[in-house]
Amino acid sequence: MPAKFGTSGLRGLATELAGAVTVDHVRAFVQHLKAKKLIKTGDAVCVAVDFRASSAALHDNVSEALAAEGMAEISYGAVPTPALAFEAMRKRRASIMVTGSHIPADRNGIKFYRPDGEISKADETAIVVGVTKLKDAKAGKIVRKQAVPEAFMERFISAFAGRPLKGRRIGVYQHSTVARDIMMSLLTKAGAEAVGLARSETFVPVDTEAVSLETTQIIRDWCAGGKFDAIVSADGDGDRPLVADEKGNVLRGDLVGLITARFLKAQTVVTPVTSNSGLDALLPKGTIRSRVGSPFVIAEMEKAKKRKAKAIVGFEANGGFFTLSRFKVGKAVLTPLPTRDCFLPILAVLTSAKKKPLSEFAASFALPVALSDRIENFPLASSQKLMAHLKDGNALAQFLNTFGAIKEVNHIDGLRVTLVDGAVIHLRPSGNAPEFRIYVEAPTQSEAENLLARALKRVAQEG
Repeated sequence: MPAKFGTSGLRGLATELAGAVTVDHVRAFVQHLKAKKLIKTGDAVCVAVDFRASSAALHDNVSEALAAEGMAEISYGAVPTPALAFEAMRKRRASIMVTGSHIPADRNGIKFYRPDGEISKADETAIVVGVTKLKDAKAGKIVRKQAVPEAFMERFISAFAGRPLKGRRIGVYQHSTVARDIMMSLLTKAGAEAVGLARSETFVPVDTEAVSLETTQIIRDWCAGGKFDAIVSADGDGDRPLVADEKGNVLRGDLVGLITARFLKAQTVVTPVTSNSGLDALLPKGTIRSRVGSPFVIAEMEKAKKRKAKAIVGFEANGGFFTLSRFKVGKAVLTPLPTRDCFLPILAVLTSAKKKPLSEFAASFALPVALSDRIENFPLASSQKLMAHLKDGNALAQFLNTFGAIKEVNHIDGLRVTLVDGAVIHLRPSGNAPEFRIYVEAPTQSEAENLLARALKRVAQEG
């Protein structure tokens, strides 16, 4: 399938992105920012990459495009997306991250940042249109100046200088995430004994929202015998956290987000409609639900800011955490970082648990059990036809008649159905890939697993 913008950046097979596709999108991005007078010819653009085999070549394409547009380049090498974004925003520079995040190794992507943060959906549209209007450009001289994300690291070192994790033994599943070295360093600075695990030179896709059974078993094996107080990790570009308790059970990303919001004493919270419905009773009154994807979360946070809301944060079901306000942590002040970050939630969860076992601390929130899965190779045409059919209330009731009576339906992103018995079935097809995602909630693990299996089977019948 051709490269397209998804919920976070341009995505596609690495072979599809290579060459002209990347060059053209980067040139269109630069021209768009110039037209909005956010940057000018000769300014520096910050660039970083993940550890995928294809990322170095795509970086060359990015450099080629920047040179053609008369831009300078500051290369941060292989660093986490939040580190790149923070350093660039701090210096009021645009930035580009070459990463496919958690998707398979044969794919890749590009994330674009304005000097003030992530591009919006409107910016995405402008870039796509801009690609169609590009004129030939002369090759420019590629000059890369190297840099390191010192200020990004210092913000956390200062915030957790009290060594709140002293006495804790934390395993760091390093795999191929660009967050691995910074994570080891920050945990150590916060007082923990950080132990690196399974460092890989080959790219390993880790999806923190849908952790594979293989990854779960690896983590549980590490935790056998009480070796660790927790295991932490991140996805490929380090903007989504993974936190597992001392038994090897992975905490859901929305629970991680909840704990982090409470740690910061946030007053205004935005989270997608796919996040656990049990959060609403534990978050500030008036918590805002958005569509899925960082641009939508950020857009709702910006709206709240315009309404003069205070202490604004956001988080996604994958655990990625955003801040749009300044927050005091310890003796430090965390300046806003309105893009997904894995480091703050990891440090916040481990610190919040104090001396209590993480499994006991997580269980104290008593959230409904929420599970999700996807049906792959589900044609887009079939998704569109099914969702159009189910917009009719009678058709939806008939479709789910074996699951129970419908209490309410949320149309923010897909169809999120709450049944009379409190169970939730959320039907959400991908907007740019042949797959169909299903989210469910139920009181117990077995009930949730059964509900998910039945829902997957029911939707598959329509594929």
